[in-house]
Amino acid sequence: MKPKPNPQETYGNIDIYLFDQILKGTYANCTSILDAGCGQGRNLIYFLNSGCEVYGVDRSEETISALREATHSFPLINPEENFQVSSVENLPFENEKFDLVISSAVLHFAENLEHFEAMLDSMWRVLKPGGYFFCRLASEIGIESSVQFIGNGRYILPDGSERFLVNQVMLLRLTKKLGGDLHEPIKTTNVQNMRAMTTWCIRK
Repeated sequence: MKPKPNPQETYGNIDIYLFDQILKGTYANCTSILDAGCGQGRNLIYFLNSGCEVYGVDRSEETISALREATHSFPLINPEENFQVSSVENLPFENEKFDLVISSAVLHFAENLEHFEAMLDSMWRVLKPGGYFFCRLASEIGIESSVQFIGNGRYILPDGSERFLVNQVMLLRLTKKLGGDLHEPIKTTNVQNMRAMTTWCIRK
């Protein structure tokens, strides 16, 4: 009897909505991947196992050091080059390098609208024409009456956290401003009225 495949080994602790896109085959032809704000690389395991050219940046030197160490065994990976300490708004890559750019739980840490758009423009710059932008971020969608505006696009959520929040009108406006197309309708998960997380998928 063949052993059952281990999804944890194949996919890691992947964002469930990124996993949804993978299962649909959306990124089947994406060979160069950037996770902008990668943390410990939880959304990169599947792409590493698939032999993709995988890159990641994060502000934390400690996190990048751990990620470099963890990925030494993967073929075609140069951990020191592929994983770098960097801010998202100043990505150290040439224009139109990646087939897929992932931004998972990063943009809602923007200090204000200017910072938000600087990060977004930086990620869009390094995305190839025809490439995909996958984004998950906090929003006020569905919890509008429960959040407290404190200025600069930032709000206090019912769970007590402070975030830069978007809404559907803003995301549609930004999609148009970038010159992209929604790959799927904007989707939002309401987490027990404590916070709302929105999935924003665009094609360049």
